Amino acid sequence: MECVSIHILYSIFYGMEIILIKREIKLVKEKQLIITTAESCTAGLVSAAIVNVSGASTVFKEGYITYCDESKHRLLGVSQDTLNKYKAVSAETAMEMAKGAADKARADIGISVTGVAGPDTEDGKPVGLVYTGIYYYNDGVIVNKAYEHNLKGDRQQIRNQAVECAIDMVIDVIDDSNIDFK
Repeated sequence: MECVSIHILYSIFYGMEIILIKREIKLVKEKQLIITTAESCTAGLVSAAIVNVSGASTVFKEGYITYCDESKHRLLGVSQDTLNKYKAVSAETAMEMAKGAADKARADIGISVTGVAGPDTEDGKPVGLVYTGIYYYNDGVIVNKAYEHNLKGDRQQIRNQAVECAIDMVIDVIDDSNIDFK
């Protein structure tokens, strides 16, 4: 009985995720934008969710998995000062990851995820603490934000929830009526 309920919960989540991703891709296509990802604790789950939708190649060209500090610095240009002062799991790192990915991929939108999926804490930060970051550039206006999430569950549940948070963030930004994209 327990396995069935877990499967049903996963199916419900997976169904919501597909609806969110399809909506995100539709919005990004309509705005003629390119999106990229920079992922740490999700290790490619956001990218995988995006490319799981037919037509994603028109809006998504590449993504980056930067699981350790060295790769965040080398591939995305996250400052060593930021990593030393705030650590990998921080709003500051999430913002630099999103900007670095957008710059490197020449994308309009960069989204990032960094966090502690567990089971152990990291740098004194609790399991479930996740930051999603977004960077976008529009006609000379640069916006770079990070959002803090305190997620619950086991490692895989936290990672799945982080994907949903990242997708929700993109939809919210694109839907924002104050933002006049291309």
